Amino acid sequence: MGRTHYAETPYPGSLLARLAASRAGTGMLLYWLGQAGFLIETGSCRLLVDPYLSDALAAKYRGKAFNHERMMAAPITPYALPAIDLVLCTHHHTDHMDGETLSTIASRFADTRFVIPAATQALAQERIGVDRQRLISVDAGDRLELGRGVRLSVLRAAHETLQCDEGGHHLFLGYGIEAAGVRVFHSGDTIPFKGQNAEIVSFAPDLALLPVNGRPEALQSAGIAGNLTLDEAVDIAMKCNVPAVLAHHYGMFAFNTVAPDLIDARAKTAPRALLHRARVGIEYRLGAQ
Repeated sequence: MGRTHYAETPYPGSLLARLAASRAGTGMLLYWLGQAGFLIETGSCRLLVDPYLSDALAAKYRGKAFNHERMMAAPITPYALPAIDLVLCTHHHTDHMDGETLSTIASRFADTRFVIPAATQALAQERIGVDRQRLISVDAGDRLELGRGVRLSVLRAAHETLQCDEGGHHLFLGYGIEAAGVRVFHSGDTIPFKGQNAEIVSFAPDLALLPVNGRPEALQSAGIAGNLTLDEAVDIAMKCNVPAVLAHHYGMFAFNTVAPDLIDARAKTAPRALLHRARVGIEYRLGAQ
């Protein structure tokens, strides 16, 4: 990979047990939570990105046209999570800003802070159930120190268009997370858009977390926004010189997914073995060389 060492390590047992175990080494550890959710450990900070660990959408859409029953169980519940320092939400859709998950975290851990789009601050405050002092409102172009050795760069995302509120704040965001000597880019839900590659190149990630469920015509006709296709994810990585991609946002809802074997097949043909499929039960490690 050049700039960093990337490794995938299967582990037995539960994610909770894995998080409780001491693992020597420096760098960043990542665990997929399903959909766009990741738990990241840096050695000095434990953070979550877009955790959807409830069945809120199954209840909301039960009996309606698009069933939101889970295809996969959450690898850990909000009640079993160890202490969380930061939670990052890329946008307001419930599988990325889940009130049931976030409010539980907020009530269990009084010091947890939540990074949310400034465009949806009021909604985030309502869903999470916290005062504004615990929210860190951000917009595209922001660069800030989050503490505990974590730096954040905020990028634009287009789900499926670049949308702003009346104040010009972007509704959909991506996050560049820099800690422990490495850089990880979580695109949020997005499709390709003009200027995207330049923003990614500027951040220079060692690993990109990209959604690959695509945007089937039937879902677009129903008004359901889509994401990158597998080919588009590979193309972005190649053009932006990203060493590795973890493909996610699949396997949660049957109406809006891509088959794992298609991801694996594309991974075999992707240049320089850059494409990997996010999986539960795998510890992903990034370390500076």
